[in-house]
Order: sequence, then structure tokens, then C-alpha cells
Amino acid sequence: MFDRLTQSLNFQAEALVLRAERQRMIASNIANADTPGYVARDMDFAAALRQATAGQGGSGGARTVATSHPGHIALSSSAPAPTTLLYARPAQTNLDSNTVDMDRERASFADNAVRYEATLRFINGSVRTLLSAITGQ
Repeated sequence: MFDRLTQSLNFQAEALVLRAERQRMIASNIANADTPGYVARDMDFAAALRQATAGQGGSGGARTVATSHPGHIALSSSAPAPTTLLYARPAQTNLDSNTVDMDRERASFADNAVRYEATLRFINGSVRTLLSAITGQ
């Protein structure tokens, strides 16, 4: 029972971290909408989430990351997994070679914000339910 709860919360926590990273990426695209030659970036969220949660079977989801130098700090399991970034396909050609489509970016930003909020509410609800079960109220 406890492992299922932990796995569920770990999955939601990974999703929350990836949603925050995607939001940062979309905001960067929007900020560079007028930068000549800027190529918009995005991530395949489903693939990134599968990659981030791949090791979370029954072992608690601990991830180990190789460090290139003994003095480097190893990433903890709460750090986002490295993801493959994609280039956005331009909807129309621009003279300055900028691939940011503001309509697409705004829609992606709003969609991702709603999904981030939903994930956060799910985590809060799960924690609230667990706390209620522990205190017996």
C-alpha cells in the first residue's frame, strides 16, 4: 500500500517538475519572439515523463547520474531527468528566420499552466487525504 502511494506521488512530482521546465521553455520562446534567427524549442512531454519515471518500478525510483569529476555534486532523484528537446516547426516562413509562432506559444503556455495546476491539486489532494487518514479525522 505504502509503495503504491509513494509511486503515485513520485510520478506526480516528476510530472510537476517537467511541467515547470516546459513552462520555462515556452516562456523563453515567447521572450525571444522578436530575436532574429531564434529557433523555438519544446519537449515531447509524454516521452520525457516516461524517461523520468522509467526507474520507478518497486525500487523507489532512485536515479543515479554519473559525474565527470569527483568534486561534482551528484543529482538527486528529485532532479529532472535529461530530456531531448525538440525544435518547433514553423507554421509560416519569416524573413528573419525566427520560428516562434506566438499563437501556438500562448496556447501551449495556457494548456501547460492548466495541467501544472491540475497536477499540483492532485498532489495536494493526495497529501490531504493521507494526512486525514493518519490523524483519523
